[in-house]
Amino acid sequence: MTFLLCTDNSATLTAQSIALQTHTVSMKPFKKAPTPAAASPKTGKPAPKSQGPGEVRIIGGLYKRSKLAVPHIPGLRPTPDRVRETLFNWLGQDLSGWRCLDAYAGTGALGFEAASRGAAQVRMVEQNSALVAALNASKTKLKAGNVQIERGDALSALRGQAAGSMDVVFLDPPFESTQYLELILASVAVISSYGAIYLEAPRAWAEAELAPLGLRVAKFGKAGAVHFHLLQRCEAATTGVSS
Repeated sequence: MTFLLCTDNSATLTAQSIALQTHTVSMKPFKKAPTPAAASPKTGKPAPKSQGPGEVRIIGGLYKRSKLAVPHIPGLRPTPDRVRETLFNWLGQDLSGWRCLDAYAGTGALGFEAASRGAAQVRMVEQNSALVAALNASKTKLKAGNVQIERGDALSALRGQAAGSMDVVFLDPPFESTQYLELILASVAVISSYGAIYLEAPRAWAEAELAPLGLRVAKFGKAGAVHFHLLQRCEAATTGVSS
């Protein structure tokens, strides 16, 4: 696998529209992210307390206000409503034709949100059998024919996915995971030239860390202990981003 190195100039590129090359879908232009400071993985804040039993709601699209079950599973951390709203404002509300991979599906909050907004294909991968059962129940309730659910390991699923076959990868591993670097590397291979990786982590990932992987931070935010990023390939930066 060959990665293009980012240069310091990528941080100052000016605004232009971003379009996915592989088919007719288009991405809403991304605003330039502030550069987060580098930090040691061991110094990140602890993960929030596990959630559930309870529910989260889909916040937009065809399934808006539909409820998704949140079982009581240690470490389960559904993406908060405010963060999901921000993410899909970044991506654009209409994901018609998009191909998405939710590598740590959990409750399905990200994957079903994408399906609700018109994604053509949403592949959800989850290792916990109770969560897989809950995901299948939600799929049936929503009649979400564009969703594929499978039980499996996220890293193995990413490594087995065809190169350049996804427009966005949702990457939300447990905060205690030691596989962040491997997961990001595997995701780079999976996304299309102008695709994106959405990453949640207990700390900010800095441009200096991501550049050798061929990535740049297109957007960044923080909500409590959650640092959330929208990453793009460095070569996608040559088209610019909106300010």
